[in-house]
Amino acid sequence: MNITVVGTGYVGLVTGTCLAETGNHIMCVDIDEKKIESLQNGNIPIYEPGLEILFERNVRQGRLSFTTSLEEGVDGAEIIFLALPTPPDENGSVDLTFILRVADKLGPLLKNYTVIVDKSTVPVGTYKKVRDRIAAGTDVEFDIVSNPEFLREGVAVEDFMKPDRVVVGTTSEKAQKIMNELFTPLVRQGNPILFMDERSAELTKYAANAFLATKITFMNEIANLCEKLGANVDAVRKGIGTDDRIGKRFLFAGIGYGGSCFPKDVRALANSSVEVDYDFKILNAVMQVNSSQKTKLIPLMNDYFSDSLEGKIIALWGLAFKPSTDDVREAPSLDNIRLLLEAGASVRAYDPEAMEHVKKIFGDKIIFCKDEYEALKNADALLIVTEWPVFRSPDFDKMANLMNHKVVFDGRNLYATDTMKNHGFTYFSIGREYIHEE
Repeated sequence: MNITVVGTGYVGLVTGTCLAETGNHIMCVDIDEKKIESLQNGNIPIYEPGLEILFERNVRQGRLSFTTSLEEGVDGAEIIFLALPTPPDENGSVDLTFILRVADKLGPLLKNYTVIVDKSTVPVGTYKKVRDRIAAGTDVEFDIVSNPEFLREGVAVEDFMKPDRVVVGTTSEKAQKIMNELFTPLVRQGNPILFMDERSAELTKYAANAFLATKITFMNEIANLCEKLGANVDAVRKGIGTDDRIGKRFLFAGIGYGGSCFPKDVRALANSSVEVDYDFKILNAVMQVNSSQKTKLIPLMNDYFSDSLEGKIIALWGLAFKPSTDDVREAPSLDNIRLLLEAGASVRAYDPEAMEHVKKIFGDKIIFCKDEYEALKNADALLIVTEWPVFRSPDFDKMANLMNHKVVFDGRNLYATDTMKNHGFTYFSIGREYIHEE
């Protein structure tokens, strides 16, 4: 098929590249001239494992190309994906400016029947706004389809190429047939393509992310309770995770969720609830708990250093909101860095992929190190924020020799408490006993 993807952000680039990999001819459109020039030169602006190989192959074989011209991009397209930014407003509502602006331009450009696909995460009812905007500029037949993405950063290529389900919202039999043909090669193992109405498809994305955010937050609350009751959150997690009604995933306690999806989608769903006069109490609690959870270890650190972090050197491992990505949107690291700097501490940070993005935020206010051990030089404490694999099996003796104090504040529970005790560390984690060694 000839397919256009409007928007070359994270979702658009993964969508376009992966659809090219299944044999389609993809034209990606973006108004950012520098980004398009960079893509045409073979440079990918995001870090996503596995994407570069597919990108290079499909560009080389002529199935993936890029332009800044919307007119050129949609010429001859059978399907047009809208993968445009939907940034949140201050109240959590979603800004649809980018999508509706493109919709206004699409109508006059349509020459034949086309399926227009909302790939962006959008509030319920957006499909109708897009349809009305396009219809105002054309008499050509078209259909609007909602096709929310469920891509996890770090494994997005695998998620797209082997989805556990594909959700398609359309009431058009013609559009359904085309979308079924497009996605059937991705579900050969038998996972479903779920067809439903447009509103239900739009809501499905928000419901999925809000539920997962709630699951994470519930486990963090259990962890906080474990600390009060003297229980071990790891044991509790295993005890409930083996119940197949609950499942093992998203039950790891830590210092909260971040990223481009969960925070924005939870706020957007809560805002949509307000707009229809429904008090979604659970979501409001999730947002409140997650906000405080992100910096949960800072008060413990402050107590340990006798109510003053002034002049203390804090090593920080991990800046991205999760491993295997360079994304720092809503990352807990940012909140912790701000509080540490406000308290007069110095921060020495290391992350395998995300340091350039954090430099744009903090500049020279913190020190960026070449590896995890350089960050530990003369550190009074280590704060672990992101569970990168490289941090999982460190040289504890080397750590002890580099640090001024053998103190670790672990926001991701990377190490067994017995291990830290045996190595003589003072160790604070989430939902487990604190190990005090002097």
